[in-house]
Amino acid sequence: MRIVNVAAAQMGPIQKADSREAVVKRMIALMDEAKSKGADLIVYPELALTTFFPRWYVEDRAEFDNWFEREMPNAATRPLFERAAQHEMAMNFGYAELTPDGHHFNTAVLTDKSGKIVGKYRKIHLPGHVEYDTKRSHQHLEKRYFEPGDLGFNVWRELGGIIGMAICNDRRWPETYRVMGLQGVEMVLIGYNTPSVNAERSDEGVEKRLFHNRLSAQAGAYQNATWVVAVAKAGNEDGHPLFGGSLIVDPNGEIVAEAKTEEDELLVHPCDLDATTFGKTTIFNFAQHRRIEHYGLITSQTGAVPPPEK
Repeated sequence: MRIVNVAAAQMGPIQKADSREAVVKRMIALMDEAKSKGADLIVYPELALTTFFPRWYVEDRAEFDNWFEREMPNAATRPLFERAAQHEMAMNFGYAELTPDGHHFNTAVLTDKSGKIVGKYRKIHLPGHVEYDTKRSHQHLEKRYFEPGDLGFNVWRELGGIIGMAICNDRRWPETYRVMGLQGVEMVLIGYNTPSVNAERSDEGVEKRLFHNRLSAQAGAYQNATWVVAVAKAGNEDGHPLFGGSLIVDPNGEIVAEAKTEEDELLVHPCDLDATTFGKTTIFNFAQHRRIEHYGLITSQTGAVPPPEK
């Protein structure tokens, strides 16, 4: 058995006026609780340091550069890294990244138990739109403020296993998990900030949205025989609700832990990485069963092309 005690650290709302320092104190409190429960790894949400700012439109995008981190760690987040090293706990969290050459990414990092960053991922599947959309109940402007990630879906050998990362909308795309699955991934870490209301289908209730959240994580876990740890930032941010539903899914696609609130909440579960072996050597033994000669459309086109009409 290769046990990794994972702490899924759901965070409640972060308001527009909340400082980075106040948010980091909350993250450290969750980390201290995780340490008391024997966690080896703590996983925080997407954009864990700020409110979900892509809900607001500004004409000059540079006005929102204050939401981005120019280095990591920085003065505000260094205490988080120091506490992780003190606890000998690996961690994963998301933030808005502004690179030295001026690129904007929705980013996540993975550290080892010494607090050293060992992996970085930049969100690839950006949802939403670029310009203000009067037809939507609320704006979702990730395509305005971020560029598609340029690092690919990589995996890293950490904690005695093979760990991958994704962010929010990535969890809905089977390609996300499969590319990591083809690298032998044993645990996928996903942070998300998902509105409780569909901006283009207002009658879609939160229960349906939670269903799709579970479905995406469970399918990805089962079809690639991997653990999936999906962690929300939730609650009402300046009048804009985000749903919770953080969950840990085993390699059979079964939910083993799920959040009950929309506040700061910790889920801790012992994840046996060896539990991935059965699926990877039977029904999802890729080397034996994949037929790549028939998969060409997946990488040769983006939009759907129906057959010609008769």
